[in-house]
Amino acid sequence: MLTATQKKTAEAIVNIFETGEVLGHYGQVTLIEGDTGHLTYGRSQTTLSSGNLAQLMLMYCGNAGAVFGPLLAPAVPRFVARDLTLDGDGKIKNLLRAAADDPVMRDTQDAFFDAVYWAKAARAAAADGIVSPLGVAVVYDSFVHGSWAPIRRRAIAQAGSVAAAGEKDWISTYIAVRRQWLANSRPDLRPTVYRMDTFRRLIDQDHWSLELPLVVRGREISTMTLAAEPPGTYSGPLPGSRQLMLQTPIQQGLDVRRVQLGLSQAGLEILADGMWGRVSTRVLQTWQAQKGLPATGVADPSLVMMLAAL
Repeated sequence: MLTATQKKTAEAIVNIFETGEVLGHYGQVTLIEGDTGHLTYGRSQTTLSSGNLAQLMLMYCGNAGAVFGPLLAPAVPRFVARDLTLDGDGKIKNLLRAAADDPVMRDTQDAFFDAVYWAKAARAAAADGIVSPLGVAVVYDSFVHGSWAPIRRRAIAQAGSVAAAGEKDWISTYIAVRRQWLANSRPDLRPTVYRMDTFRRLIDQDHWSLELPLVVRGREISTMTLAAEPPGTYSGPLPGSRQLMLQTPIQQGLDVRRVQLGLSQAGLEILADGMWGRVSTRVLQTWQAQKGLPATGVADPSLVMMLAAL
């Protein structure tokens, strides 16, 4: 069995593959042209077309303490139906981004990715006699990225069972087979051969135990980074505690995100990323003009509270 730190490290490697962040990016919304998964969301990225995103939404909206549950609940049937119009629904995507600020969503994602991906990968690894932390990480990556079973069969056909080949040799074969498959797969999968190249480097550096610290794709995995605050999430400042306006450095935080979300809910096109830049200023000016207010692009605390409540 892996220790808690080894598990977190294996997850961190895949998080980096999926979102570029050690802890993953709980609010990341992705839509890649040609990706059959369509709308993709969350810490380790789960997809609309697989039905897994619907499972995550059902888990979150089923929690009475979910801050954004009432706003997301009406869209749950669309997630369940794998409605591809969600790909272009800016309001829903902004709600998903903002939901990452809710600790309930982050806890729900952790439980979801554990149950849907990690637990299944750990069982599959154990069944084949794969016990090293790096070996389990390879299996977990394939469960998240897809196609573990068919690539496993190809690796067995080439190298025999894990017991016959030895775990280290078998994992090396599996990585080579999977890399070849990715390189000759769909256009959106071909660039992801870097995942296998990364595992190959970790093997060449004899990192089978995933002892910390590690550097993976330029990201430090250490006890410090594993214990850090998740990127792109905000717990403050609270809405109404300050004026929002274009300045240097750019204002960012929970109040900014809530105002952006309010503007989005009002039907204006804006990215609720929690950073108050020129686009947010222009969109606020548009909203102010629509409401017959001076189009200053500045939101005083009372206006922040009004928009944050939309």
